[in-house]
Amino acid sequence: MTAAPNPFTDPDLINGPLYGDAARLAQRTTALHRARVSGRHAGEVIADVAAAAVRTTGRPMIADLGCGRGTTTRLLASRLPAAAIVAIDLSAAMLDTARGRLAGISCNVSHVRADIHRLPFRDEYCDVIVAAFCLYHSAVPESVIAEIARCLRDGGTAILAVKSRDSYHELDELMAAAGIDPEAASRPSLYETAHSSNITELTATTEHLVIEQVISETHRLTFPTLADAARYLATSPKYGLPAGENPAALALSLEQQLPEQPVTTTSVVTYLMATRPGGPARW
Repeated sequence: MTAAPNPFTDPDLINGPLYGDAARLAQRTTALHRARVSGRHAGEVIADVAAAAVRTTGRPMIADLGCGRGTTTRLLASRLPAAAIVAIDLSAAMLDTARGRLAGISCNVSHVRADIHRLPFRDEYCDVIVAAFCLYHSAVPESVIAEIARCLRDGGTAILAVKSRDSYHELDELMAAAGIDPEAASRPSLYETAHSSNITELTATTEHLVIEQVISETHRLTFPTLADAARYLATSPKYGLPAGENPAALALSLEQQLPEQPVTTTSVVTYLMATRPGGPARW
């Protein structure tokens, strides 16, 4: 039997139900943030690293790839008010939401719809490029990293953030135990192409990038009830749930099969910082 395509690299899903509506991503990220009990907020870590990386006395140029709803973009704008920031995403809905969340904030942020495999910059244009939780949406993430290297100025910094391959595997086991998706625990990871265990290798083979630092942090999340877990699970394309699955209906299915109790899951978040040689040392 031929394996089903990875939903996170399926162009039809990426351009359609996954990111065609900002509400689904908002539900997903909100559920994760509310459940997080350990591990730093990823956007804050990235903004701090970006601020430390900038050494120019002029206006640094920063690109936020796969900006989604603009959470990291907002934090970058807050930490680096003098920077010119370009928020890039393939989804018009995501860009509209990101733009709206910056309304009323004094910052120099532009929003551009573009494919991260073909960035809309000339060679050696950016001081910092952030690719946070988007590389695993590429079937060939090394090509995205090479494109990032092309666009960095000498001494510029790439900040790549990924998750562990087995992120949230406890939820796979939950779905299997409930009989909702018996094969959930054996199905390939959504993060198969770019994850904590291969991001160093992917970057090390990229011309014009030198890895400076790799930081990994374990995030622990606890959903207080099955209904809380269902709010996240209903947004995951891994389980073959009907489009627009109602979290309440999913919660009821879980409650009918499993005892009510908190659900704890984990993920390792890895941040890799790499520089394009030729500028001053940054780390």
